[in-house]
Amino acid sequence: MRDAVIFDMDGLLLDTERVALATFRDTCEAQNVIFDQAIYNQCIGRNLRASVEILNNKIPNFPEDTFMKQWNNAYIANAVNKPVAIKQGVEMFLKWLKEKNIPLAIATSSGLTKANKKLTNAGLLDYFQVVMTGDQVEHSKPHPEIYLKAADGLGMDPTQCLALEDSDNGVRAAHAANMLVYQIPDLVQPSAEVRALGNQIIPSMTHMHKIFAA
Repeated sequence: MRDAVIFDMDGLLLDTERVALATFRDTCEAQNVIFDQAIYNQCIGRNLRASVEILNNKIPNFPEDTFMKQWNNAYIANAVNKPVAIKQGVEMFLKWLKEKNIPLAIATSSGLTKANKKLTNAGLLDYFQVVMTGDQVEHSKPHPEIYLKAADGLGMDPTQCLALEDSDNGVRAAHAANMLVYQIPDLVQPSAEVRALGNQIIPSMTHMHKIFAA
């Protein structure tokens, strides 16, 4: 354990990545865009600006304005305006960390308004002293900026922090910030490149609780 814990949000605390994928597929069908799982996977863990850049670069004649508007509206309706499921073991681990008075932060590529709404809907917002979001940084994950700012917000050196992530882009960001990193994969299993970083990979937040609360 470290002196503070910094959590990703989507796909780690909340089961929102499945909603993002489903609404992306639906938007592809509606906009006559061929769905490519490999291209979509590159967007996981990145903020909106970086995702748009990937889609524009990878999809010929990508209809950015209409596509992003439809996808965003569908995502908000299904993952922001109503609660989504909390991932297994999350509440138990957060309660244990709170009992130990360990400072907690969020480092999510979601925007601040969406992040606060999702955490509020899930009843998790009050666990966190800092919520650092994708629209508060210049560089998206896998750049370490968001983790460095989250640690600074807690008044912690990055080396004092444990980072928990589901995506490869998030793991790269936390690793580059010199944090201890545990990965709990969601929709996509870690790549060979990320496995080579040597970070712990575990199946669920329940296992995190067992590791540290034992």
